[in-house]
Amino acid sequence: MKRVATSALTVFSLLVSSALASAGSDPASSETTLHPVKVYHDRSLRDLDAIGNRNVGCGRGLGNWYSIDGQIRMGKEYSQQVEQTAKLVKDPVVTEYINRIGQNLVRNSDSQVPFTIKVIDSDDVNAFALPGGFFYVNSGLILAADNEAELTGVMAHEIAHVAACHAARETTRGQLMNLASIPLIFVGGGIGYAAQNLAGLAFPMTFLKFSRGFETEADYLGVQYLYKAGYDPQAFTAFFEKVQALEKKKPGTLAKAFDTHPQTPDRMSRSQREIQTLLPPEPQYKLDSSEFQEVKARLAQLENRHKINDQKEGNRPTLRRGTPKPDDTTESGKDSGDEPPTLKRRPVGDQPLR
Repeated sequence: MKRVATSALTVFSLLVSSALASAGSDPASSETTLHPVKVYHDRSLRDLDAIGNRNVGCGRGLGNWYSIDGQIRMGKEYSQQVEQTAKLVKDPVVTEYINRIGQNLVRNSDSQVPFTIKVIDSDDVNAFALPGGFFYVNSGLILAADNEAELTGVMAHEIAHVAACHAARETTRGQLMNLASIPLIFVGGGIGYAAQNLAGLAFPMTFLKFSRGFETEADYLGVQYLYKAGYDPQAFTAFFEKVQALEKKKPGTLAKAFDTHPQTPDRMSRSQREIQTLLPPEPQYKLDSSEFQEVKARLAQLENRHKINDQKEGNRPTLRRGTPKPDDTTESGKDSGDEPPTLKRRPVGDQPLR
C-alpha cells in the first residue's frame, strides 16, 4: 500500500509540474531571437496571419478545466459585484468611443468570447478584464494616455488575458495545487487590476509568483493585437515607461496592482525584441486621433465637474454660533450675534396675578 501511495503521489507531482510548465511558458523567450523579422505560417503564436484561429491556451485539458461558457458565467457573476461597488461613467460619447476602439481590438485578437466594455469613474491609472469578456477601463487611464495608441496598448494587454483564458488556467492551477476552493479572477499585470479589490474578495497572494508567466504572455499577445489593429506597437512600451517615470516622480499615482505585477525592464525588453523580430514594419501606423483628444477633454471636464460638486456637497456653509450675552438685545427684541432668539423666563416670584 505504501508503494501504491508513493507512486500516486509521484504521478500527481508530475501532472502538476507539467501543468505549471505549460501554463507559465514564456513565448517571447522561446520563440524570438535577435534576428531580422521573419514571417511565420505555422499557426503558432508567432503566426500573425492566424490570429483568431490559434489555440492560445483555452483548450480544455490538464491546464484548463473550464469551458468557455463556464468562464462567461464566472465573469458575469463577478461583474455584477464590481458594478455594485464601482461608479460607472455614463456619458454616451465617452462610453461609445471606448467600446468602439475596444471592440476593434477584440476583432483583431484570439478571443473566443464577445466583450462588454465599460468605463469606471476612478482616478487610478488602471484597466482590468474578467473572464468571459467583461472589461473595465478606468477614467484615470484615459486621462493619463497621451494618444490613442497608448490607451489601446493597455487595453490590448488586458484583452490578451481573456483571449488566453488566464483566469481559467490560473484557477485550474490553484486547484491542482490544492490551495484554493474559490474561483480566482486573474486580471493583473502591468497596470492591470485585481477585481477582488473592488468586490471585497480575498486575493490569495500565493498565486502571484505563478502569474508572471501569464503577464509575459499577455504582453506578447497584446503587442500583436495592437499591431494587427493598425496601431504603432512602440506605444505599448512607451506608455509603461512613462507611467513608471510618473510613479517615481509622484509615488502613489498608480494602482496598487502595479506594484504586484510591475512592467519590469526585462518584460519591456522582451516586448521590444518581439516588435523588432516578429512584426514586419508597416509604412504607416495609427498613433492618435482627434476623437481621442476630444473624448479625453470631455472626460476631464466631467471629472472636474464631479469634483466641484463633491466639494460643494462636502463643504456646505454652516452657521457659526457666538457666545450668548445676557441682557444684550437689539431694538427688535432679538438677541445680538449669531445665536437664535431664546425665550426668557421670569423668576417664579414675578409671576403676574390672575
